[in-house]
Amino acid sequence: MAVSVVIAGGGTGGHIEPALALADALREAEPQTVITCLGTERGLETRLVPMRGYDLALIPPVPLPRGLTLELSSVPGRLRTAVHATGQILARVHADVVVGLGGYVATPAYLAARRARVPIVVHEANARPGLANRIGALLTRQVYTGQPGTRLLHGRYLGIPIRRQIAGLDRLALADKARTHFGLQPDLPVLLVTGGSQGAASLNRAVLDAAETLRDSGIQVLHVVGPKNADVQVPPGPVPYVVLPYLDRMELGYAAADFALCRAGAMTCAELTAIGLPAAYVPLPHGNGEQRLNAEPIEEAGGGLIIDDADLSAEWIGETLLPILLDGELVAAMSQAAAATGNRAADTELAALVLEIGRTAPPSRPRRTPGSAGRPGGSRHRGRDGGPAGRVGR
Repeated sequence: MAVSVVIAGGGTGGHIEPALALADALREAEPQTVITCLGTERGLETRLVPMRGYDLALIPPVPLPRGLTLELSSVPGRLRTAVHATGQILARVHADVVVGLGGYVATPAYLAARRARVPIVVHEANARPGLANRIGALLTRQVYTGQPGTRLLHGRYLGIPIRRQIAGLDRLALADKARTHFGLQPDLPVLLVTGGSQGAASLNRAVLDAAETLRDSGIQVLHVVGPKNADVQVPPGPVPYVVLPYLDRMELGYAAADFALCRAGAMTCAELTAIGLPAAYVPLPHGNGEQRLNAEPIEEAGGGLIIDDADLSAEWIGETLLPILLDGELVAAMSQAAAATGNRAADTELAALVLEIGRTAPPSRPRRTPGSAGRPGGSRHRGRDGGPAGRVGR
């Protein structure tokens, strides 16, 4: 009988991408696996999950205030509602195991699973665990982390599931094709600049100010500026400087590059280390400082360097980054060091663990027979009461 897996990882890309990478690995390992993704109507998952061919079940969001505010008084009632809705979904799909990756949907998922005696698996991508996964770690011993130094009860280091298109990337084999695709020359170093899906103003400003310095030194630039900066233009010259508002096929950008200048989100760090692309990491200057923690093990291993957002400038690029880019032996050594800290197989390893737990779960619930759910073409999401809510992305 097929194992029924419920994946709770909605909200932001940092939760959704590893959730979808896990779903892909589950489907690859056992095509009959029934996969249901939990989400809320306000998250990116309403678009991304159906696009990848998975069932999406919606529950009410329960954002947890960071401080003592009036919103705190409404949390218990909202949480009860979300846990009840999640419990109905677990019963409907005959869940054998619940996998939580943090975010708004994870806490209701953990509590509903505990109530229904469904085995729980927790995966924490960031170096500093969020509240949802700290709660989840109290309810199971199956806790896995994406960073080796993450302090989380029962946590064991595994790495972060990333897309197979990136995890299986051979940068050297694809380099010439990727550079031709972007109009880059095959024999000059390439700096990839990306601030994430929306771009990063400080990165854009510093690199654009350093454009002539980089080009005069023979450094090509592949600069993903973000969709809000689509009007950015750089005058043509003998050394290519390619500006893109967005890059759908990031694996091609990675293959074309020798070095990256980027933020230090958990997924970015996981992808770059998995493929051995060294980088200068510019942690987001807001939040709880987790991005710096994500990049510190890479810097310590010699696979990258960290520069504070406030210190990033055209002068820093010319004085510090440029000498590195011009030293081919140093870049090659940093590439090897970066690869030594990554894990290309985190998706398949986590999938194997989840399937084993699902197969050995106590037979307190009837198993689902294989159907279209969780398979391409079966991407129907569900309303808050567990009933049909219509097609998504059509």
